[in-house]
Amino acid sequence: MTSIRSLAVFCGSRVGNIPDYAAAGRTLGRGMARAGIRLVYGGGRIGIMGVVADAVLAAGGQVLGVIPDFLTKMEVAHENATEMVVTDTMHTRKRRLYEESDAFLIMPGGLGTFDEAFEIITWRQLRLHDKPILICNAAGWAEPLVGAIDQAIAQGFADPGCRRLFEVIDSVEAVLDRLQTLQAGAQGEPELL
Repeated sequence: MTSIRSLAVFCGSRVGNIPDYAAAGRTLGRGMARAGIRLVYGGGRIGIMGVVADAVLAAGGQVLGVIPDFLTKMEVAHENATEMVVTDTMHTRKRRLYEESDAFLIMPGGLGTFDEAFEIITWRQLRLHDKPILICNAAGWAEPLVGAIDQAIAQGFADPGCRRLFEVIDSVEAVLDRLQTLQAGAQGEPELL
């Protein structure tokens, strides 16, 4: 049994242009529920966020949504989440997602997903936490994201050790397998975040 009991999933509020993205979200949600891993996510019922949450719930799993008040209408808060926390700001939302999770998974998404990905990777670089970070390269989605990090390293703006802050995994099935072998990381001091 895995020590990862709660997984924060950062993903899009849109489903993207190819069906593989939504399919990956459904596979992830079902697998998380089967493994007894609670989904911790941004709280929306739309996009890949909604696909993952719906799949977890349909398979009998637990879902914690965390959404700022101003987004409850834009991202349409998921009315069936096991628990929904409404925060006052985006920063409070991110902090709660961080506090509730043993590890982080970055799935296909847009600017918000990039923001969350870079922030949680940066927090690990700064030693504010040592929780595992996985990036799922579903249908090649993550290649430009990882490429940007590789370019920062190549151009001397980031240390080559930054590549050890996260793992890139090519499929949801491989992510689910990896989650079974991971240990929950150490949580940093919340007042530093």
